[in-house]
Amino acid sequence: MLRCKPLLNSLVKKSEMKPSSPTQHELNVNLLQKTLPNGPGVYSFVDPSGRVIYVGKAKNLRKRVLSYFRPKPEPSTKTGRMMKKADGLDFILTSTEQEAFILESNLIKRFMPRYNIILRDDKQYPCLRLDIGEPFPRLAVVRKIKKDGALYFGPFSSANSMRSTKRIIDRVFKLRKCKSQKLQQRERPCLNFQMNRCLAPCSHEIPAREYNEIVQQVRLFLEGRNPELIARLKNDMDEAAAHLDFEVAAGIRDQINALTKTIERQHVVSPRLEDQDVIGLAQNGKLHQVVILFIRRGYLTGTGSFLFKDRSALASEVMEAFLKQYYSREVFIPQKILISEPIKDFISIRAWLCDLAAKKIVLHRPQRGEKRKLVAMAMANAENLLVGHQEAQREDLMAAAKSVLGLNRTPRHIEGLDISNLQGGLAVGTVVSFVEGQHHRQGYRNYRMKMSSGIDDYGMMAEMVERRIAKGALPDLFLVDGGKGHLAIVRRVIDQQMPLLSKDGLTIDSKKVFPVPEVISIAKPDENRQEQRDKIYLPGRKNPLILRADHPVLLLMMRIRDEAHRRAIMYHRGLRGKNLTRSDLNSIPGIGKKKKHQLLMYFKDIETISKATIEDLKQVPGINHALAEAIRSYFSGQV
Repeated sequence: MLRCKPLLNSLVKKSEMKPSSPTQHELNVNLLQKTLPNGPGVYSFVDPSGRVIYVGKAKNLRKRVLSYFRPKPEPSTKTGRMMKKADGLDFILTSTEQEAFILESNLIKRFMPRYNIILRDDKQYPCLRLDIGEPFPRLAVVRKIKKDGALYFGPFSSANSMRSTKRIIDRVFKLRKCKSQKLQQRERPCLNFQMNRCLAPCSHEIPAREYNEIVQQVRLFLEGRNPELIARLKNDMDEAAAHLDFEVAAGIRDQINALTKTIERQHVVSPRLEDQDVIGLAQNGKLHQVVILFIRRGYLTGTGSFLFKDRSALASEVMEAFLKQYYSREVFIPQKILISEPIKDFISIRAWLCDLAAKKIVLHRPQRGEKRKLVAMAMANAENLLVGHQEAQREDLMAAAKSVLGLNRTPRHIEGLDISNLQGGLAVGTVVSFVEGQHHRQGYRNYRMKMSSGIDDYGMMAEMVERRIAKGALPDLFLVDGGKGHLAIVRRVIDQQMPLLSKDGLTIDSKKVFPVPEVISIAKPDENRQEQRDKIYLPGRKNPLILRADHPVLLLMMRIRDEAHRRAIMYHRGLRGKNLTRSDLNSIPGIGKKKKHQLLMYFKDIETISKATIEDLKQVPGINHALAEAIRSYFSGQV
């Protein structure tokens, strides 16, 4: 493979250049056209810090990369946003397109680029391995499938399901349990032999032909060829009974009964007894849920689920990313793969799967018949998972908040505002931040009121909002703890501080553009009016909005209000405690930091210290008679 990193620090920006410099733009595109080869390979865009932000595969590197620069992508699209951040380009030329698939997958796992759709669930599902090349094969649990000639069965999406299957095989067929790959001779058999769960070929002479007959039975069971296995066991039972070997016949009968019960619990989904993976996809906002059904020999053996978070990704892009990342992880690839969404690079991905599995793979998106029903089953499972997913519930809650509160945009970022003071003294304000309905601690802010004096909630609220707006990065919605008056004052401050409206939002200064935040307020019920529910005040509406007590939007607003109130009370309480300590004990000559700490540890608070006698004060370590008199005199008003 060849690798080249052309100097393109300015080229990525050329797609955004104004028409005033077309010559330079064309020059850089020509440079790129001459530098990039026509063969297959992998390319990656990097940001100014050198971090990889996107990795892609191309059948023709030159054509694919140049497509990013003409025509200009919309800045609101995912590609447009990615190109704004890109500052350079790396590419690696590969000899084949299949090699490019593998390299792309490895680079995505290594760099986890921001603008790639990434399969983050990187667990390997367990499989059962049976090496028929050994003289006395054993059944082992593995998580990686290798091209070593052994038989692999699975994957099992549930480890419990896999262990249950293995327990049945251990009990019924009694293959050796030794963990060593090669059979080692022993003088005495292990405990499994005593429990009648192993034939113990390590210490007993068992003909290889007889042992291999049992191995074939295990193979039939794991391949789902149960009717053939039951028929073979019944034939062996009849032969043993005919030779009057009733003990052997009874053992085979018990095997048949155990297998019959197991088979009854299995669900046949395909009468063709094929190995298939059926992949269904469901979408809700930025969430994409993929479900894969593992069908082995016509039986549904398990399922796997994967969640992708990418608001701007298309369903076809998610399906393609899943195929490339999932099947590159050394998993079992069945002969048929059914998908619910069309994919752009269909032929190349099918060829890559065939090369990876070393056999012909049928990749198909069925439109009718039995296969379409299987795909519909996978899609239904994906939709059910998505509905119950917490992220999906948050998405629905945000959409409901927009509708119920009559907002212009979805309130993904909400900030709660509250004021706390004691008779106008030590007035404080707090801002709490919630993103997608969850705490965003980095957005919490505390404010000491400067301009307002006395009991003036409106003036304090106005001051806090002014200072908050000056910080920039404003939320979608301000939630004010208060009534119509508080709502009106915050709305007025926003209108005064944000007079310059633009197409994209509001210009705060010459460099930054922020959207104008919307404002609502929430007030507790008035017991004098016999009100029972919290009220939400909306701009331009005379009467408050009353929602039912268990409405999810009301509960969210109450949670934000309560968090703002809790934060304000705690901040005010902390300042008040510091202020009392500083104004009293710090003013007494001879009382430093250490002695102040000792006094507070002994008496717990300032009020108790102020009432203590000289004898009580002398009990504190480090406080002598002179200091005790000074403290007593200070609180008695003699100093």
